[in-house]
Amino acid sequence: MLQVSKLLPQGKGLAPVLLKRGATVQLDWDVRQKSRFEATDSQGRQIGVFLPRGTLVRGGDVLVAEDGSLIKVIAAPQPVLVITHCSEHGTPFDLTRAAYHLGNRHVPIELRPDHLKIEPDHVLADMLRSMHLIVSAQDSAFEPEGGAYGAQAAPHHHSHGQAPAKPKGFRPWAPELMPDEPQGTATDGGHAHDHNHPHPH
Repeated sequence: MLQVSKLLPQGKGLAPVLLKRGATVQLDWDVRQKSRFEATDSQGRQIGVFLPRGTLVRGGDVLVAEDGSLIKVIAAPQPVLVITHCSEHGTPFDLTRAAYHLGNRHVPIELRPDHLKIEPDHVLADMLRSMHLIVSAQDSAFEPEGGAYGAQAAPHHHSHGQAPAKPKGFRPWAPELMPDEPQGTATDGGHAHDHNHPHPH
């Protein structure tokens, strides 16, 4: 059995040509949420995956085997419930309400701009339909949202920018309580937001 103990999220840093030559492995969410599992890749090799505890494997990630070979992960289609809003009796905001109620029940949810996905559950399906949502059973890849503070949280690509540096000699409003701060260590969390812009409703 070929052992795997390293994962490259989305194959970061690898040339596409290397991935085209490598093997693939199709895994459903039940397997990919585990840090230790066995599988068979597209070349018929048995692989034993031993990743740090708590690691989630996503479609597009690349497993690196002990012999240096690369194995690209494909999120296998699986039974899911696809939830969309009813344009006749509801609004897109109904999806936000649905995500709130499902989140209260700690249900894994894949969030998309125009739909949600959850694993099959007839009780939840009935609840969602009672909220005037459309629920349909499909076979599709399932990529539920990760924890916001976990290592597998959704990547944060854009930059908020740094707060402008404070002038030299700047003192906060209570200098007797708060000494001078070095430049670039603003107490507002590193960046400021202007709330004078309009909020669409």
